[in-house]
Amino acid sequence: MTVLECNHTVGRSIQVSAGEVELFSYVYRPTDVQLESPRPYVHPIRTLGGDLVTVFRPHDHVWHKGLVWSLPHFGHDNFWGGPTFSREHGYRQLENNGSMDHRRVVSLEADEKSVRFQHELAWHTQSGDEVVTEDRTLTATLTPDGWALIFETTMANVSGDVVQIGSPTTAGRENAGYGGLFWRGPRAFTGGTILAPQGAGGDELRGQRAPWMGFTGRQDETGRGSTVLLADATTNPRHPPQWFVRSEDFAAVCPAPFFSEELPFTPETPLTFRYAVLIADDLSTNTRATALAIQAQSLLP
Repeated sequence: MTVLECNHTVGRSIQVSAGEVELFSYVYRPTDVQLESPRPYVHPIRTLGGDLVTVFRPHDHVWHKGLVWSLPHFGHDNFWGGPTFSREHGYRQLENNGSMDHRRVVSLEADEKSVRFQHELAWHTQSGDEVVTEDRTLTATLTPDGWALIFETTMANVSGDVVQIGSPTTAGRENAGYGGLFWRGPRAFTGGTILAPQGAGGDELRGQRAPWMGFTGRQDETGRGSTVLLADATTNPRHPPQWFVRSEDFAAVCPAPFFSEELPFTPETPLTFRYAVLIADDLSTNTRATALAIQAQSLLP
């Protein structure tokens, strides 16, 4: 019987394993430079069979780190990393790279079937102002066809002002609405298949609305297939979201609630988002993707 085990590197990260396979590491206190907008990330992520399905600091975008909650246009601040896009200047490096800083562990609970980690964070601008307090929970659980990571966040605006959360598209770049929970796959997945309720495809699915999307691709060396599928909770703002997905240049999947329209974030009303990320061995057809989506959505009652 497959069981989950958890190891806590106190003050740094947790690792969750199934047998001999480390399924993932969640680094909640990173050591990244300011330009990369330091924030917690999940990497490496592996299937139950041990195949890697994330990449860390790829040379084309060193601020991409496995699976990570990232917001490139948080008012005037960048909690994504790297340069910021504007209509006037295109992409330009500014002194606006904020950080999502771990404050304290709330709880760590583990048994043979699941691991639940909850912690509090404070978001700071590059100049040091605190603008958000966040309560974040990650829960790992086994599923009939693999395992899943449930990501939950509740953010409170403590800046004193209304903050407009957007994307490069809301700033003027067409069809570049990334921002939110962002998964970047390994280089071997380049040219792989994007999965969606509309049917499997490629970059033409970018910007479309759906309750879930995913990716299936082959591993280097072994040639084995792997699948990653993300489901959006029905209670999330703007459900079903538009999705930022890529396959041609690199593998990426991101439910993007701020894709084409800014979301006002007021000090009075916290924002809560919940997602299920299902990780499975083998390539997936449309039929299998639909079945995996049902499993993922069942974790978001």
